[in-house]
Amino acid sequence: MTDVSMQKRLAAEILGVGESRIKIDPNRVGEVAAALTKEDVRRLIKEGVITVEPKHGISRGRWKIRHEQRKKGRRRGHGKRKGVKTARMPKKELWMNRIRAIRKFLRMLRDKGVLTRKEYRRLYMLAKGGMFKSVNHLKTYIKEMISKK
Repeated sequence: MTDVSMQKRLAAEILGVGESRIKIDPNRVGEVAAALTKEDVRRLIKEGVITVEPKHGISRGRWKIRHEQRKKGRRRGHGKRKGVKTARMPKKELWMNRIRAIRKFLRMLRDKGVLTRKEYRRLYMLAKGGMFKSVNHLKTYIKEMISKK
């Protein structure tokens, strides 16, 4: 087979792509081999004898499918997790979320008149001390407190 490496190099230079992306029509290799100047190569490019292969991208199809599944909560089991529990959700963030919810609930009860200011303050300080695991835990505590009265 005829050597067309020089023509490939010239075509790559002209088109501004890598040599691996240059494709030559196998039926007209003789014509390409005869082209010695850049001008000849330009003419062959214009005629469509020398073409550029399109760039290959990385498909995101599989990623999209996986991403949709993860949004639904799939593929997130113990086997997929790396690092400790607190690496995924820091202790401080968990605490902040919990205490904000508890304080919001306490404010709501105080404003409705379910709790007096003294009771509110006492429960607020207990919450600050980490006594309640959740809003639900606080609710059960308040129910017991009211039933004992």
